[in-house]
This record gives sequence, C-alpha cells and structure tokens, in this order.
Amino acid sequence: MTPPSPLDLEARAHSEHAHELRLWLRLLTCSQLIEKRVRAGLREQFDTTLPRFDLMAQLERHPDGLKMKELSHRLMVTGGNITGITDQLVNEGLVERMGVDGDRRAFRVRLTPHGRASFVEMAQQHESWIVEAFEGLSPRDLDSLHRLLGKVKQHQLELNQRIDEE
Repeated sequence: MTPPSPLDLEARAHSEHAHELRLWLRLLTCSQLIEKRVRAGLREQFDTTLPRFDLMAQLERHPDGLKMKELSHRLMVTGGNITGITDQLVNEGLVERMGVDGDRRAFRVRLTPHGRASFVEMAQQHESWIVEAFEGLSPRDLDSLHRLLGKVKQHQLELNQRIDEE
C-alpha cells in the first residue's frame, strides 16, 4: 500500500470530527500548493520573492507611501524583516525612503516609477497564476466556494471578536 503524499494532509485526520479536520487540512493543502506555484513563478520569472511582492503590493495601494511601522503591521512581520526587504528594494531602485515631517526617526517608503512598472508586470502574472489555480472549477463552483468560505470567514471574525472582548 502506498503511503499518502505529504501534500495530501487531509488524509491524516482521525477523530470524531474527522470531516471538519479533513476540510481544514484540504484548505491548508490547497493554499500551500497555490502559494508554492506563486513563489516559484516569482522566483523564475522576476527573480523576486513573495515577501518582496507583498511589500510592493502594499505600496502600490498607497501611492504616497507607508511608514515602516505601517508596513510591518499590514504584512504581520517584524520591523527587522521590513527593513531588510526595503533595503534590497531601495538598492534595486524599486522603492525609495523619505523622511517623515516631525519625526526624524521615521521613514515613509513608496514605489519609484521603476518599481511601479515592475510591480504592474508582476501583478498581472500573479493574477494569471491565481486564475489558473481555479480553472478546474465552473463559475457556479467558484460562486459557491466563495459564498461558503465567506460564511467560514464571518464565523471566525465573530469568534475572534468574542476572544478580543474577554
């Protein structure tokens, strides 16, 4: 008998709530497989990483730039991680640091014109990888999955709010 693939994590669930655990593990597996494809594509086609892409995506949404602390919060990583990635992007001419009026220690980071053009190209390709990931689903399947995951998301938000209030 062939052991289950390490990527088929949902096969490992054994408990009285096996259905819920299998579903959770299937969601996790799908997410990991899609992310693996995106990471490989960014590396192969653009010689960049997903964290660099994510940072540039945040800056693309904020043309005036963001403070380093805001970037750290939005990307849910430490300031040290943001600083290292930002240093690389500055050296490549993709982002620039600017001082913040009234705060000599703070910097605002924004995309340069070259960085914006590079990001647009990466974002278009990223979108095609995501579309490709869901090609096996019909429009009706996509709508159903989106609706059902919306219910899961809403329930989690409610649970998290209760926890935060305690």
